[in-house]
Amino acid sequence: MGEPEFRCGFVAVVGRPNVGKSTLVNALVGRKVSIVTSRPQTTRQRVIGVASTDRAQLLFVDTPGMHRREKHALNKLMNRSAQSSLADADVVLVVVEAGRWTEEDEDVLARAQAAGRPVMLLLNKIDRIRPREAVLPMLQEAAARGEFAAVVPISAERGENLARLRELLEAAVPEGPALFPPDQWSNRDERFHIAEVVREKLMRRLRDELPYGLAVEIERLGESEQGRLEVGAVVWVEREAHKAIVIGKGGEMLKAAGQAARLELKARFERPVHLEIWVKVREHWTDREADLKRLGYDGD
Repeated sequence: MGEPEFRCGFVAVVGRPNVGKSTLVNALVGRKVSIVTSRPQTTRQRVIGVASTDRAQLLFVDTPGMHRREKHALNKLMNRSAQSSLADADVVLVVVEAGRWTEEDEDVLARAQAAGRPVMLLLNKIDRIRPREAVLPMLQEAAARGEFAAVVPISAERGENLARLRELLEAAVPEGPALFPPDQWSNRDERFHIAEVVREKLMRRLRDELPYGLAVEIERLGESEQGRLEVGAVVWVEREAHKAIVIGKGGEMLKAAGQAARLELKARFERPVHLEIWVKVREHWTDREADLKRLGYDGD
């Protein structure tokens, strides 16, 4: 018998906001592909995480959480991005929270099944279920909700059952050559990931005070003669009042977020980092097509 054929395929990871999609993609890839916070809709743009082995290359498409309310043009683009990922996928992972099923979960599942791709239903956060024996009836109930290639209980945060999930996915994607070099782990460039790190640190510190219309743009990225990474970032908000919140009393909020971002970037790039952050106001940018496009929110 000959060697098994190499396999490669796109795996769309969909679900309502805050079910752990980005945590799952990061765990499966083994790198920080997407930022993670406790806030819903942290992921705003489609990001591909690349996981390569000698047998297969799995291209995990982390998508914005699908949601019903489309209050701004940004929300519409986020939903469009998630929907288009279904059409391009070889396999769809529908992520739900174990022990909790909502109408939004039902909507996501219906969209995934309508795409005509193999669907695996993942019950995430099983580490929070007590007693653990309660997981079995949850799996039985979930399996009755439709036709699935598999129903898999997982904990993305703790890595439970992810090895089994990888095996199922490697068998499910089609035969074909790798689409990315084996050492590449994301389809996004450095500017994107740097901006996301800054946004993550702000989101984690602002918490309930977080303005919805907050975005980060990297205006300057270079290297000093001494090899230091030079970064100039702009935080965009929609109101002057939001600017004051982001900066914080005496500039403390922005300073703390900037320090946390700089430390993470220093570890990631393994070199000193000089990070400057400015906060600017652009009213109604979440509804302006030109602003959305400039900031990379194009629905793709």
